[in-house]
Amino acid sequence: MPAVTVSDITVLPRISSTPGAQPRAVKSITTAPQGFEGEGFPVRRAFAGVDLAELDPFIHLDQMGEVEYAPGEPKGTPWHPHRGFETVTYIIDGIFDHQDSNGGGGTITDGDTQWMTAGGGILHIETPPESLVMSGGLFHGFQLWVNLPAAKKWSPPAYQDVRAKDVALLSSHDGGALIRIIAGELDGHVGPGSTQTPITLIHASVAAGAELRLPWRRDYNALVYAMSGHGFVGAGSQPIQMGQLAVFGEGDEIVIRAAQHQESRSPQLELFILGGAPIKEPVAWMGPFVMNTKREVLQAFEDFQKGLLGSIPAIYKEDAKPKAPIARTDKLQGDSPARTDTSNPVSDAAAILDVHGAPIDMQESGDNSPL
Repeated sequence: MPAVTVSDITVLPRISSTPGAQPRAVKSITTAPQGFEGEGFPVRRAFAGVDLAELDPFIHLDQMGEVEYAPGEPKGTPWHPHRGFETVTYIIDGIFDHQDSNGGGGTITDGDTQWMTAGGGILHIETPPESLVMSGGLFHGFQLWVNLPAAKKWSPPAYQDVRAKDVALLSSHDGGALIRIIAGELDGHVGPGSTQTPITLIHASVAAGAELRLPWRRDYNALVYAMSGHGFVGAGSQPIQMGQLAVFGEGDEIVIRAAQHQESRSPQLELFILGGAPIKEPVAWMGPFVMNTKREVLQAFEDFQKGLLGSIPAIYKEDAKPKAPIARTDKLQGDSPARTDTSNPVSDAAAILDVHGAPIDMQESGDNSPL
């Protein structure tokens, strides 16, 4: 698991201990369903089964891979729209290209992050480069959706390229864990990602038997996803393993401990740790649009169909042509079947835009205004 590594962890700044800090209790542990999405991504849907209110300000998290592609197998997404939130794509192993209708884009590899602010609307595409398609190889990464408050949902689209070399690196107090701060602040150290919604995003590798205590802002929620390995979370040492998400309650610090014995293929407990200031606004979400009301979501579909969310660059138009539906042999648990009801004005769009396995049926939370 390359991402960002160091030859000598002892030279890194260490997280300071906070005497009397209150450990956060574990509220829930859920297991991510597995399957395939889009053109063949093997994914684990990390937030499945967790109430949006517990995730706020986050919406969606996919672990993509880990998979060893044979030549010709790597797949990407077709061109598709977004509005109302930010997408954060973090690559641990492999290579990924991004291109959007706002002129943003580039190639990211081990430990790099692409951060796209959809704002008022954007079109983009995510694909492996031709060299990876030809050669095959290892691919492993995450995509996170971060909600935007109503005041920023209509902001101009933006893009930032966060390189692995710029990630802030720390060590745990006992030197047993490597902490990579992608965005936000931890113990006075700040990651390179610029966030419109206040959040902290971390990738941590915890050695077998080591304990990780992270000081955590009381006004942030706290989520820990195990991407590989085995361990324990919270003061009560509840077991957690690969593909599981722990949601924490209130307190001053997150406590995690790696199991003494790990599998040979996963010698450390690898964690995706995130938290942020809850927006506490109504959420209406369907497909690639995350807004505050059902009316705004339907307006986004209409604007997309009218071509108001951006234009696909001419050199990509051939790739953007609709293709025959791909037969999925193992859809993710909870995925909705494709709609065929042509009386529904968004049914055709829903079938086309289901590239991230996002819900086709309207998801609402909070005090949403009626149509």
